[in-house]
Amino acid sequence: MNSLPTDFEKPLFDMEQKIAEFKEMSQNSGMDMSKEIQILAERLDELKKNTYKNLTPWQKVQIARHSKRPNTKFYIENIFSDFIELHGDRSFKDDKAIIAGIAVLDGMPITIIGHQKGIDIKDNVERNFGMPHPEGYRKALRLMKQAEKFNRPIITFIDTPGAYCGIGAEERGQGEAIATNLIEMAALKVPVIAVVIGEGGSGGALALGVADHIIMLEHSIYSILSPEGFAAILWKDAKRAQEAAGVMKLTAQDLLELNIIDEIIEEPQGGAHNDGAKTALTIKAALSRKLSRLMEVDKEKLLCQRYEKYRSIGSF
Repeated sequence: MNSLPTDFEKPLFDMEQKIAEFKEMSQNSGMDMSKEIQILAERLDELKKNTYKNLTPWQKVQIARHSKRPNTKFYIENIFSDFIELHGDRSFKDDKAIIAGIAVLDGMPITIIGHQKGIDIKDNVERNFGMPHPEGYRKALRLMKQAEKFNRPIITFIDTPGAYCGIGAEERGQGEAIATNLIEMAALKVPVIAVVIGEGGSGGALALGVADHIIMLEHSIYSILSPEGFAAILWKDAKRAQEAAGVMKLTAQDLLELNIIDEIIEEPQGGAHNDGAKTALTIKAALSRKLSRLMEVDKEKLLCQRYEKYRSIGSF
């Protein structure tokens, strides 16, 4: 475990510390403690398997929000080549909560758009903690239409608590910007793949999520709003967020069962933040496989399939 533990990971962290202490004691004293260390290591491995095999929805929320979880920029750097970032919505300003540009995947030009959280406090403030303003969504739409013009497939990375709901954002048409993206994405004549890498919160996530194929990382979440917001609205008590997470059907496993998403990518034990490089390779393989198939589909058929995909959601 190479980062600070969440609450439920504390027993694992404590056992790792104990193993480290035994190793240090063995080195300093010259005593052979290999047997004791091996027993503890086996117990730790078993505890990890049981812990991550039976995560509650709230525990998955904690992993999805982990401060060390790889972000969009990390995946761009580790999956694609020749990335050129493009800025601005040509109307108001550049929103750093959305990172977007052109890159290459397996020799194919790709348009990439994703939410971008910060890596520290200063960066988070600059990127508004991954919560876009309307100009962020308009930048995204500008690049989507550009991709359509030049027949480039689009890959989006979703990782946001939700769209920013400040006064300025509302004055500049936050709701309209999101709604326009939904309409326009539904009609794009190029393949669109969306990957939920962390939090997929509310319309702020959906504005990049109308896709032909939706992938979620194993411990990511995708929901109508945050558990805190759900609890505050339904029960007038945000402290019941853990309870809310249990009824919201926000995990990848729930959403695959409901046919809202199409694929789950397995994460390294403990979450993507424990081995970002391995996670990136797994995502790359999934993108390459699906993109090659989507590029062979006729444009009109692609639009019909996308239409039917979203019309069928909620039908049982």
